Amino acid sequence: MKIVALVQARMGSTRLPRKVLKPIVNKPMIELLLTRLSQSSELDEIVVATSKEKQNDQLQSVVELLGYRCTRGSEKDVLNRFYESAKSLKADIVVRITGDCPLVDSTLVDQCIQGYKDAKVDYFSNIDPRTYPDGLDIEVMSFESIERANNETDSKFDREHVTPYIRNSVSFSKSSIQHTEDFSTLRWSVDEPEDLVVVTNVFEYFTPDIFFDWRQVLELRKLQSVLFSENQQIKNNEGATISTGQKLYKRAKKVIPGGNMLLSKRPEMFLPEKWPSYFSKSKGCMVWDLDDNKFIDMSIMGIGTNTLGYGHPEVDEAVMKTVKDGNMSTFNCPEEVYLAEKLVEIHPWADMVRFSRAGGEINSIAVRIARASTGRDKIAICGYHGWHDWYLSTNLNSDKNLDGHLLPGLQPNGVPRGLTGTTLPFNYNDIEQLEQLIKDNKGEIAAIKMEVSRNKGPKDNYLQKVRDLATENNIILIFDECTSGFRETFGGLHKKYDVEPDLAIFAKALGNGYAIAACIGKQEFMQAAQQTFISSTFWTERVGPTAALKTLEVMEREKSWQTITQIGNNISSQWQSLADKYELDISTWGLPALSGYTFNLPNALSYKTLITQEMLKKGYLATNSVYACTEHTQELVDGYFSELEPIFAIIKECEEGLDVNTLLEGPLCHSEFKRLN
Repeated sequence: MKIVALVQARMGSTRLPRKVLKPIVNKPMIELLLTRLSQSSELDEIVVATSKEKQNDQLQSVVELLGYRCTRGSEKDVLNRFYESAKSLKADIVVRITGDCPLVDSTLVDQCIQGYKDAKVDYFSNIDPRTYPDGLDIEVMSFESIERANNETDSKFDREHVTPYIRNSVSFSKSSIQHTEDFSTLRWSVDEPEDLVVVTNVFEYFTPDIFFDWRQVLELRKLQSVLFSENQQIKNNEGATISTGQKLYKRAKKVIPGGNMLLSKRPEMFLPEKWPSYFSKSKGCMVWDLDDNKFIDMSIMGIGTNTLGYGHPEVDEAVMKTVKDGNMSTFNCPEEVYLAEKLVEIHPWADMVRFSRAGGEINSIAVRIARASTGRDKIAICGYHGWHDWYLSTNLNSDKNLDGHLLPGLQPNGVPRGLTGTTLPFNYNDIEQLEQLIKDNKGEIAAIKMEVSRNKGPKDNYLQKVRDLATENNIILIFDECTSGFRETFGGLHKKYDVEPDLAIFAKALGNGYAIAACIGKQEFMQAAQQTFISSTFWTERVGPTAALKTLEVMEREKSWQTITQIGNNISSQWQSLADKYELDISTWGLPALSGYTFNLPNALSYKTLITQEMLKKGYLATNSVYACTEHTQELVDGYFSELEPIFAIIKECEEGLDVNTLLEGPLCHSEFKRLN
């Protein structure tokens, strides 16, 4: 009977890349593991089973230089990798060891192999139930068991983690070894940087001896617990239960403040500890995560960037041609001229255009132009306008000034105190408040800067009254259409209300997922851009304008704004019908193509979290809002509501006494800006 230890190892660990070659006491971790494992008297051969990914070439070289064989197989289908390796090695008995366990104990390995022989079973381990420290995991099984599992299970989880199918099926005979005392909470494996610190501490303590046994490590922990303190907060075997995206997000938070670049995409805003976090590809309204799970995006569609759906073929084709021909040069790209002319054609009141690549930038450009044109400093604002100092200074007087304008909790830390009072907030549809603001700051306000509409429309001719106030007081009126543009009209939402601003800005949907933003305006104000310094290298790249030109062409041909408005109205109507059916109090809000709903109930945040949690299981990215795109077919919308209805029924039960907290599998989603550690 040939007994082969297959050491599962690869360079592409999500949480700690290249960990198997990380140095410990001047040796690669894999060398320490293999050398310790080689002390086993029961093993006939030790082989490293890695994947075919090119990054594992270096691992194979190291392993072979150490005198061990290395087999290569699937990156994600590790069960098949084990089966093919065992088959090629003509193994009768397979011992599974993972490459993140450098403290593997050869004596314990031999005990498990002997236990397998004595019990005459298909599978034997020291992990079922767990009583040994994590990092001493040993599984022994017959080749026939591996072969059966490989042939019988289609589960991605089973195939990634090799043995769950064997362990959970009653058709395999099983036995195990258990310690008299439960040490399963101890963490001696290496999955995170903190784990590497702990294991390094252990090896450094015993060096030059590397053949200490696990009981000596246990004794060391009793004598010098500080050596083991670094990773105490990490949950054991978390890697088997959390997604690849969550693993990467944990890694991201160590090197990226807040974990990512956009607050609205933080996993905590959706489903803390469960949200897939990262995507591998997207198409239409489908998104695939890093584990190749496919989801229907009934949520924010790239924060509203893709009204034509992800990866629109015509837009992408135009971009790919640009990439092939060259994206940058010493010359300017001609597309910026064509795009400027198109935006002026769509908005005849405007004469000139400046471009940038993001909404926050274009907001700041518009404010700079207004200040340069008028010679005044103050800006009256209503709505959300980005992250720059000029806007966040609104909260210098009170950190709650912006709470009603999109997201509560925005702190003005890092904003110069000298900007206090330069940005003046006012509430939508309250014309008297704006009138008083202008009176109180007579001759000091450069611009009234506002969203045309976000959660509600204008009442009592409100926008025209704002226009009149601006004209009467020589104040520049800026409409922020970064979010609203091209969703209800072909161009700015202000066209619907027949009110013309002096400047308007666009971003998000303009490039259907490619970075482009525009400030359009009347020549008398736009020329002020020449009286100040507004310039950036990457505002001259070619992809953004190219994508925008093709996006506008497709929009105009297909009248996409009409389609997404109809889809959004349909979705809002069905939300209300569902709430009425289950007697749940909700409010619907937003532009039709950018709509949402809120439970007017004490447990609203819990219900929102529950919906995201349960819909994710059903293959939907869903919160309490939907940014409609042309790819949201009626069939997809019907499927969404078919899955959503049972959750509304559960929420009804919660309103009648069921504790919603017993249904949640993690923390509540965030509803405001919060600092993340």
